Amino acid sequence: MDIGQKNMNYIRKALIAIMSLSLVSSLAADESIADKVKITDEPLDRSLNGGVVSYAESLEAIRGAVVNIASTRVLNTSGQMPSDPFWRFFGEGQLPRQREIQGQGSGVIVSEDGYILTNNHVVEDASEVTISFQDGRVMDAKVVGTDPQTDLAVLKVESAENLPYATLANSDQVEVGDVVFAIGNPLGVGQTVTMGIVSAKGRDDLGMIDDGFENFIQTDASINQGNSGGALVDARGRLIGINTLILTDGRSSGNIGIGFAIPTVLAHNVMVSLVEEGSVSRGFLGVGIQPLNSDLVEAMGLSDTKGALVNSVVPGSPADESGLKVGDVVVKIIDEEVQSASDLRLKIAAKSPGSSVELTVYRDDKYFKTDVVLGKRPQNGQAFMDGPSPRELLEGIQAEPLSDELRERFRISEEVESGIVITSVSPDSPYARQLVPGMVIEKIKDETVYTVSDAQKLLESRSKVALFVYVEGFYRYMALEIE
Repeated sequence: MDIGQKNMNYIRKALIAIMSLSLVSSLAADESIADKVKITDEPLDRSLNGGVVSYAESLEAIRGAVVNIASTRVLNTSGQMPSDPFWRFFGEGQLPRQREIQGQGSGVIVSEDGYILTNNHVVEDASEVTISFQDGRVMDAKVVGTDPQTDLAVLKVESAENLPYATLANSDQVEVGDVVFAIGNPLGVGQTVTMGIVSAKGRDDLGMIDDGFENFIQTDASINQGNSGGALVDARGRLIGINTLILTDGRSSGNIGIGFAIPTVLAHNVMVSLVEEGSVSRGFLGVGIQPLNSDLVEAMGLSDTKGALVNSVVPGSPADESGLKVGDVVVKIIDEEVQSASDLRLKIAAKSPGSSVELTVYRDDKYFKTDVVLGKRPQNGQAFMDGPSPRELLEGIQAEPLSDELRERFRISEEVESGIVITSVSPDSPYARQLVPGMVIEKIKDETVYTVSDAQKLLESRSKVALFVYVEGFYRYMALEIE
């Protein structure tokens, strides 16, 4: 082949490459975020145990996709007391009304055009967000959307080119014992990789996110301040979670080997909703639920503690319209088993409003199926899975079914399994001397109560009634005179 012909071949190949790139760019402009960021279902190969001397090659790509995030938020200090150490820098009459607070965290690039996943608490109320990449570039980012109820946020850097980005693995395929790595910027020392294993899956009762949806992967890979929003990756360097929080012993804020990450399946769903809709819409069933224990299982003739026990139904809700009743146990949603009350809450929230789901329900020693068209979960969280709004039990006495939120608010022991909680007492109520906020009425005349309606029926047409209550850490009986 002569030189002229060889040059023509080079030119032809170059033109083909340029045309291909143009076509890709044209297609990319029309892609949705769900097309740009996908989860691979390729399973992790667990057959090769032992013999590994380094994970450097597996982690090389993902390390470039983990970034440092600096945020600035303005704190209104007009209400600060002069005893605040901040005031020592200013003389009288010179106190500022606002000051800037700097924050640090981590994030993960998940698309070539600059979408970044991180935690909501890393960028919450931020007026400025700056991204530092591993290649030295520093860029401003805009907050596309946040979801405090999962502690997730999506950022975007504009005009970025050749960005490394993470491959998302299917977090549902993660198993306890899998080797994992946490990557982030702990304590501002620079990018750090730590190694551990998956310690547990589906941690959903931590109570760390107010009115939130928790479904964490637990790991002993070291996570410290500044790691928030960083990557939890598998042995192949694929993203399986967004590092979010740690549990400490109360004596320090350092890592003790109990860290938690939001799984990619949940993070991906939230990200798509934030990018395409600007907010996260969640399914709404309209029931109050509680977990099952061994005593309830035996009393109700169930085989195990899986499922969610309905203790209230919101009038006019999708649950009410589908025929669900107090005392029903929801054991499946579509074809998925309901592992617990929290699991049902998560599964319903993950569905889109307006979608139809088939529930398998246990009632009166029989199983049956019913279809429910889900509504849209109210933004304030009322009348969803944690129970309905307070109702008047007696004159000046407000009560709600026992829920996780009330258990935490009033420090109710885990040994209390059911009942209604007194949430407020009017000072002029005739019962104010006997009933107090936080008291749990478990039985009325030896009949267990699950809802305010149950209690009201048992109190009707009675002048004096015996209550079995839990209050201030103790159980006791008390007589209540009905006026």
